[in-house]
Amino acid sequence: MTPFFDRHDAGKKLAHALHDYKDVANLLVLGLPRGGVVVAEVVAHELNAPLDIVVSRKIGAPGNPELAIGAVSQDGKTFIDDATIDLLSIDKETLTKLIAAEKKEAERRVETYRADLPEQDFTGKTVIVVDDGIATGFTMLAALATVKKFGAMQTIVAVPVASHDALTQLKRATDHVVVLHTPDHFTAISTYYHKFPQVSDAQVVALLHPTPEEA
Repeated sequence: MTPFFDRHDAGKKLAHALHDYKDVANLLVLGLPRGGVVVAEVVAHELNAPLDIVVSRKIGAPGNPELAIGAVSQDGKTFIDDATIDLLSIDKETLTKLIAAEKKEAERRVETYRADLPEQDFTGKTVIVVDDGIATGFTMLAALATVKKFGAMQTIVAVPVASHDALTQLKRATDHVVVLHTPDHFTAISTYYHKFPQVSDAQVVALLHPTPEEA
């Protein structure tokens, strides 16, 4: 039996684990697009906190884009898995092109999703960073770098499922980590959900810019 029915269910369960943060002053919930925003929206609603996003992009291996060899943050900081790059014999020119492509996509997503939202400033805020799952941890590390750069007072990583390796890395990079499920043999994130549909740009925009009836 899968731990979560869908991202909404995961968000409800995650919010329950984060109940101590409900109604906390200067609290902000950030989702990693795309799927993490769906989970984060539920968490933000349950905790009575504002919702925003932080964009980071996985750098996928040539010919195997699902295999992360690093990540880039929305402000251009790069995290690289040197051991995997050496193992796969990825040359510098190829790596440079991969990084450039993901930086461009990160910029596009920020522009598309945030549109007319105010400039981000997390000074003095407690920031909960949410994704729908973490395999390697690189995209979350990149996201945390942005959050800290923008002045967050405290950072909390909150995810429904994560690998043991990622959890070890993240505990060193944030103030607190909340993970509901840490399987002994981690597989694709989708396998821990009964329903795990693709999330579109339009869905992310709708969550960040709700109509008056939805707000």
